[in-house]
Amino acid sequence: MKIAIKNSDYLGVIANALCMLHCLTTPFIFISQAQASTLSSEIPFLWQSINYVFLFISLIAVYQSIRNSSNFYVRVSLFISWLFLCLFILNEGLEVYHIPEFFTFSAAILLSLLHIYNLKYCTCEEEDCCVHKNS
Repeated sequence: MKIAIKNSDYLGVIANALCMLHCLTTPFIFISQAQASTLSSEIPFLWQSINYVFLFISLIAVYQSIRNSSNFYVRVSLFISWLFLCLFILNEGLEVYHIPEFFTFSAAILLSLLHIYNLKYCTCEEEDCCVHKNS
């Protein structure tokens, strides 16, 4: 069964934006739900697993965008930025090293910007397009 995503760059931008929103709202949700007498800094498993759902959706979007991009550097950049985002999210979940959230957000923003750039300038409509679009 072949699954084709026509606008994978849109999917990538939406997935990254939702992922960033999820990461930004997490502290506020737990602060608002914390009771005055007990503060728990532990994040529930289901809430944390949303990170991996967004990461998987983002992987699908990156894969489809790489297949449809006419620019080699954009394809490589999409993959590398997704790889960094993946490493940062896995590191956060496994708590291997303390890496500031700034780097996770930067990778997600870069990935979104690359999807937008790819959508505007590098997306192939046909199977045999290999030329760069001029604007």
